[in-house]
Amino acid sequence: MTDRSTTLTDPRPTLLRAAAQLTPLVERVRPADLDRPTPCDDWAVRDLLAHLVAVEVRIAAILRGAHPADLPSLVDGVADEGWAAAWGEAGEALEVALAEDDVLTRTVEHPAGRMPAPQAIGIYVSELAVHGWDLGAALDDVSGLDPAVAEGCLEPMRRALTPEMRDQPWVPFGPVVAVPDDAPAYDRLVAWVGRDPAWTPAG
Repeated sequence: MTDRSTTLTDPRPTLLRAAAQLTPLVERVRPADLDRPTPCDDWAVRDLLAHLVAVEVRIAAILRGAHPADLPSLVDGVADEGWAAAWGEAGEALEVALAEDDVLTRTVEHPAGRMPAPQAIGIYVSELAVHGWDLGAALDDVSGLDPAVAEGCLEPMRRALTPEMRDQPWVPFGPVVAVPDDAPAYDRLVAWVGRDPAWTPAG
């Protein structure tokens, strides 16, 4: 999703907020939770955690010139009890990469194409925001998610994720789920990317 109309300000604080709200959820996960279903098709909690850690690693890497095709979308080799530590270590490395002096002036390779670093970071805000809801929903508790993070993602996602974009076979989003205009921000965000805000692990 390459929404060129997104204002290229400094999205780093929002990215860190989107990641920080995930931390207590990741820390809550116990080995018995790892096989629980998630709103992500065919992914259990274990797969979602493997992707989330990979996203933190990927952001830091592409900001330093890596190509996303050379980076895994899921990490492996993490012990059942090791997810919180893996998430924390990747997050610390990401903070270091984000703090580099010229990071916002760089052009990077994102899976959606070559773009300014602030634009790529902004897209990753949306990814972490949506997956934060996915993990919270899988654990039956989305109450700790920051509605301001979701609110900030809504308009960029609406501009970027058009009906034409959804028709592309590589776009992993379903049809928009209808929700009231005054629904909570997170409900509106996840509904726009094809999630049912009423989803529960029980089905």
